[in-house]
Amino acid sequence: MTSQDIAQIVSEHLLDVPDFPEEGVLFKDVTPLIAHAEAFNAVIGDMADRHRGEVDVVAGIEARGFIFGAAVAHELGLGFVPVRKAGKLPGQTAKVSYQLEYGSATIEIKADGIPVGSRVLLIDDVLATGGTAAAAFDLIEQVGAQVAGFDVVIELLSLSGRDRLRTAGREVHAQLSV
Repeated sequence: MTSQDIAQIVSEHLLDVPDFPEEGVLFKDVTPLIAHAEAFNAVIGDMADRHRGEVDVVAGIEARGFIFGAAVAHELGLGFVPVRKAGKLPGQTAKVSYQLEYGSATIEIKADGIPVGSRVLLIDDVLATGGTAAAAFDLIEQVGAQVAGFDVVIELLSLSGRDRLRTAGREVHAQLSV
């Protein structure tokens, strides 16, 4: 399948939800995509094929990144590491705090969850402003691994997340940019 085919599949299986989670926001709901077996399999296969043999572990950003990331890890025969909001993982964790438009947030992974030197495929459902993604890159690098690829299903062009990541030398692959 071509990248245009994948973009069309994603586009056809997205649901735009106006004024969610708050007024003025147009939420891109991926649950119809996840619920459609053929579409979901095409998206997962596309991500997996692009990184086959080039990564050692897959990490997914909470929460929908878990769904896509775990499926890609399974397809590649690799382990999966969740990038969680602070306070959700037991035991020793590595943490990174970052600024949001109004406040701050912290994400974490298990301190021993990614072996040092690993090549990591980082996955999320949507790239918006890039703040969480940038923090996830920092977190993976903090534990001695490298992000070998960052894939998202949807990129919201108007929020310039790609530009934020690119200035730090970080690349993005989006299946659909809107």
